[in-house]
Amino acid sequence: MKNHYPGVLPKAHLWIDVLLLNISFFSAYVFRFDKAAEIFQNHYVNLLLVANLVWILIILTLETYKISRLSYHFNNQLGKFFKALGVHASIMMAFFYLFKQGEEYSRYQFLMTYCLFCFLSILVRGAAVVSLKLYRQAGYNFNRFAIVGRGDLAKLIREFYSERKELGYKYYGMFELSDLHQVNGIEALIKEKQLDYLYCCLNEINDDQVREIIKIGERHKTQIRLVPDFRGFMTNMATIEYHDMYPIIQVNTKPFSSFNEQTAKRAFDLVFSVVVMILGAPIFLLVFLAIKITSPGPVFFKQKRSGRWGEMFDIYKFRSMHVDADKMGLQHSKGDDDPRITPIGRFLRKSRLDELPQFINVLKGEMSVVGPRPLFKYDVEMLMEAEPHEFQRLLTVKPGITSIGQINVGYADTMAKNVERLKYDLQYLKSYSIVNDVQLIFRTLQVMILGRGQ
Repeated sequence: MKNHYPGVLPKAHLWIDVLLLNISFFSAYVFRFDKAAEIFQNHYVNLLLVANLVWILIILTLETYKISRLSYHFNNQLGKFFKALGVHASIMMAFFYLFKQGEEYSRYQFLMTYCLFCFLSILVRGAAVVSLKLYRQAGYNFNRFAIVGRGDLAKLIREFYSERKELGYKYYGMFELSDLHQVNGIEALIKEKQLDYLYCCLNEINDDQVREIIKIGERHKTQIRLVPDFRGFMTNMATIEYHDMYPIIQVNTKPFSSFNEQTAKRAFDLVFSVVVMILGAPIFLLVFLAIKITSPGPVFFKQKRSGRWGEMFDIYKFRSMHVDADKMGLQHSKGDDDPRITPIGRFLRKSRLDELPQFINVLKGEMSVVGPRPLFKYDVEMLMEAEPHEFQRLLTVKPGITSIGQINVGYADTMAKNVERLKYDLQYLKSYSIVNDVQLIFRTLQVMILGRGQ
């Protein structure tokens, strides 16, 4: 039976959210005024009608309920919902303040409506995702699929769905083609097993076979999925663009190269840096005075580091070593036993407060708040020799004040630690998001509070 009621889940979420919006509005009104019946006799009913109309227009414009099996998970659904909710609240606030025409609305009722709507929607989405996952893992609501091909790519497809039973895909075998006549065998398999999807590994079949398979899929209402072998460059986050009718595979050789990513990351860096420098001004002043009082010499320390594309820049820090430390030669810190570090410098390094002036580098555009740590020239040369390709990818982004490699590995004073930190930072490039940046910042704050820096 091939009918799995496609489109039911998006429609269910759509109308449930509309219902929850109305329930939230009504409940907030009753809680605020304790008069349930009067809502239909005053101007609040007009506000409710406008709220419903605006919500419908927003979710249709933003495609909030565009759901597939692969994209249906809690974080994805929550992100789309909050985006729609934010736009809705902004429009309603404009209506609330600019077009009320003398009619007074309760701000408390307005706020409570959104709090209730948000809470109930999160609850419903969580329950739906968990229930559907358990339902599919129990063997229900599944799609039948088979694979044309028997190589490594075919095995990867099979393993992908076998490890993710919550997606609801059931495997019905592999089929290898050697000539065009064997395509008839595929039609028999589709008819017998009532397949929903047929995955075709393009590296194992030719164009004529692909055309025949597509015709078979049309006859039996089976969706054909053509799978090119991207494994050689998937780490570069390849994307497909359509130039007229021709699909073009674009290999992203520069992380954060899209306009949206660049804008979002730079905006976050600027806003966060300005906030830290304003709110942290007392801390800046205390550190400044502590260094000045306890150790002769300048308060700030400037050093050449490698930035984006390998370009050198001056990194700023609060000085944590004696002014004549360079007489002992350019070398990595030896930790607490390093005689070059001043008493106050040990505290600054443990708490990472010596890094605060690097927010100036962020404002200048030389660094980001989160990104791979900027390295000394000789560390760059070592990594270019040990891991040239991997390290070259790190040079495509701005270095950061903190990084996942810095948090997990700490100060890298050996080649082995540098390589280990490199691998962590490469993972950051593959999974970048503003949310991840915020999480890494909170983890950095834990390191600072617990004094685990070096």
